[in-house]
Amino acid sequence: MNFENQINLKKLPSHIAIIMDGNGRWAKSKGFLRTMGHNEGVKSVKETVESAAKIGVSYLTLYAFSTENWNRPKLEVDTLMKILVSSLKKEIKTLQNNNIRLTAIGNIETLPNKAKRELLDVIEKTKNNTRMTLILALNYGAREELTSAFKKIANNIENGTLKANEINEESINQALYTNSMPDVDLVIRTSGEQRISNFLLWQIAYAELYFTKVLWPDFRKNDLFEAIYNYQNRERRFGKTSEQLS
Repeated sequence: MNFENQINLKKLPSHIAIIMDGNGRWAKSKGFLRTMGHNEGVKSVKETVESAAKIGVSYLTLYAFSTENWNRPKLEVDTLMKILVSSLKKEIKTLQNNNIRLTAIGNIETLPNKAKRELLDVIEKTKNNTRMTLILALNYGAREELTSAFKKIANNIENGTLKANEINEESINQALYTNSMPDVDLVIRTSGEQRISNFLLWQIAYAELYFTKVLWPDFRKNDLFEAIYNYQNRERRFGKTSEQLS
């Protein structure tokens, strides 16, 4: 089915977050090195980003590299960083042509210098684009983010700019990497795994979760549209009853 024709463009999720899983298994199934799966996954990123922007999604977050990914074999980590740099260089034109702003969340300071320089350069060059915001979660972990946020809040209390009884959801939001972004509406995870893996734990409190068995290198625009179609056919109650919503 062509799901692009089935979705309601007036009821799009404002913020979609994707856990791009299955690169290694895709490569293994074809007798390739795991790194080949990461290379192939770049095609899925490009098509997904362009398709989301085309239909009017405002924010798209991609889980590109977690804090736990440093534990992978050195060759794989090095390859992922090289792919990041080459992709940023190659896709700057695509971002500009599609009026897409790039930003990043995570502990960016500890990325390899070359990757950090290229990332910051593209962020600067696209900062005035307005069609869609693409967020790369790089060296990102939700627990690390929350720990960092709580430290910021504790420092504010120590220096007298915040009182303990003034801590609320808004003050916590402001201390997060995502302080300028709306909460996530839809989380997509590929490859059949059904877990969150330390991803945006605060921001997905009321998100709809969608799991597909499609491996990330095989994920294409119709798979994205199918996820959105599925999302649009759910009832989001936010703690209320169906009767209250109607």
